Amino acid sequence: MISDVFCKIIKGELPAEVIYKDDDFLVIKDINPQAPVHLLIIPIKHYDSLEDFLEKKDTALLGKALMTAHKVSHQVGIAEKGYRIILNEGEHGGKLVPHFHIHLLGGKRLGPKLVK
Repeated sequence: MISDVFCKIIKGELPAEVIYKDDDFLVIKDINPQAPVHLLIIPIKHYDSLEDFLEKKDTALLGKALMTAHKVSHQVGIAEKGYRIILNEGEHGGKLVPHFHIHLLGGKRLGPKLVK
């Protein structure tokens, strides 16, 4: 049984501030926000990585993840001025939790880069 922090949040074993939930995704506030709005879009079904989506041929669900980001950006009021979507993959990409997730950031001018 996989037991990363996001799986525990999905199972209700750890608290999180839920912004949106459907049969496929949970969207929560990041506990260490890097912008006024910093949300995590997490698939309910566990995927280790982007490659895991591709190996399992669940690319339609990957597309739904991006549509969920778009939908939630409107829900939280950042769609009009813009937002950033980030996928961190692997050690060098800065991935900290071994459960695929998308960062949705907005609420201020983010500039061309996050890291200088």
